[in-house]
Amino acid sequence: MTIAKDMMVNDGIRARELRVIGSDGEQIGVKTKAEALELAEAANLDLVVVSPNAKPPVARIMDHGKYRFDQQKREREARKNQKVVNIKEVRLSPSIDENDFQTKMRNARKFLEKGDKVKASIRFRGRAITHKEIGQKVLDRLASELSDVSSVESKPRMDGRSMFLMLAPTQEK
Repeated sequence: MTIAKDMMVNDGIRARELRVIGSDGEQIGVKTKAEALELAEAANLDLVVVSPNAKPPVARIMDHGKYRFDQQKREREARKNQKVVNIKEVRLSPSIDENDFQTKMRNARKFLEKGDKVKASIRFRGRAITHKEIGQKVLDRLASELSDVSSVESKPRMDGRSMFLMLAPTQEK
């Protein structure tokens, strides 16, 4: 729909001369705006400028309503085929217990199998920030446990008091 809005049609055309293309695709030649409009009206179609920056601008004789409808249909189809990737977050702690780790890992696996990216984060509290290597081990373990369904998109890195790891789902063909 974005292209159709700024297209110049029939009386909205400001150019004096136009290179006209017929409804079947053959070149008619350079005509004045009035002559081109008469040709379009005789064919019971619209005169649509398809290349406004050319010298002279190129106009085509076509059914503008049908053209816009087809264009909107193509855009809807393109939107339908788009894959929206969500980012789900799994929060861990450096001193996480085994059962808690398994639960978080199951959730992360579920998100990855659904096609979402997973952001695993560890929040260091108090003096735990002095032992970043413990948090790094937890994140590395999570990445290795989920390596069958994911790939590491970004290595663990610190951001303030938190450490992050991004996992992306692997594409099976």
